[in-house]
Amino acid sequence: MSTNTQPLAISARSLVKKYGDSEVVSDIDLQIYSGKVFGLLGPNGAGKTTTIEMIAGLRLPTEGTVRVLGLDPAIERDRLTKRMSVQPQAANLFPTLTVTETLDLFASFYEDSRSTDEVVGLVGLKTSQNVRVTNLSGGQARRLLIGVAVIGRPQVVILDEPSAGLDPAARRELWGLIRALRDQAVTVVLTTHHMDEAMELCDQLAIMVSGRIVAEGSPDQLIAEHTATSTVKFMVPVGTDPADIFEASDDEEPEITPDSGALLVRIGTTAPDALLRRVTMHPGFRATKFRVEPASLEDVFLKLAGESHLEWSDDQPKDR
Repeated sequence: MSTNTQPLAISARSLVKKYGDSEVVSDIDLQIYSGKVFGLLGPNGAGKTTTIEMIAGLRLPTEGTVRVLGLDPAIERDRLTKRMSVQPQAANLFPTLTVTETLDLFASFYEDSRSTDEVVGLVGLKTSQNVRVTNLSGGQARRLLIGVAVIGRPQVVILDEPSAGLDPAARRELWGLIRALRDQAVTVVLTTHHMDEAMELCDQLAIMVSGRIVAEGSPDQLIAEHTATSTVKFMVPVGTDPADIFEASDDEEPEITPDSGALLVRIGTTAPDALLRRVTMHPGFRATKFRVEPASLEDVFLKLAGESHLEWSDDQPKDR
């Protein structure tokens, strides 16, 4: 658990959710600090959506407690609504309203909302503010939904798979918006199964598999704590004796595959510098095109959950 001294925005203790005999969330604890981006990372079916729905007060836990800004979202929802906003995976807007009209409508629900002009600028829709919702691109519609989520000046914003289905350019625009919210001291909780998104955005991560939190920390902490293995890649000529490669590998198991008229060698190692020295000095072959790939968040997930959990799809049903 983090030793962060900032105030807690969200805490969950011994949280359990059951449907009949099926337990979809199993005894999880979370501490989410104010002004941070916190990510729940995991495959579809891990229980991420159920967890954030319990945090938001949209679903009652079977066991355990949740506090958001010191309030119980299940029984103090009226007090919390003005301070927390939730953007689910699937949300509908009025198709015939323009961007400005949509934001004006939702602003009218709050006593002290942000101005529509401020939100239009924040979500990057200045040039589209008079465009009807039905004519927005997928990325523009997603940014408008986040605009709706923040127009009431919430202290906590919960985003369920915010970039699902977006192209790479639209995803990066969305990431910029989430960073802008953090810069304004808004606490952002998001679910994702994209490794790059988690690395780029999240100050803290919890990896969730089969309803359980299997690891928690910053992305760098998770990589350092759960895998120290780097991958060294290089090319050798066809006909190189595999025994020489194995000898240079020094107890590491090399993977050798044909590649563009040569052989591509991959070796996992905790000591890449020493491995590179052995390979470059070995008299039995001449290696070229060296590349060292450090351990990644994907490596952490593979270690904790296994490759079978990486069969993910953006168009699968809502995560439960």
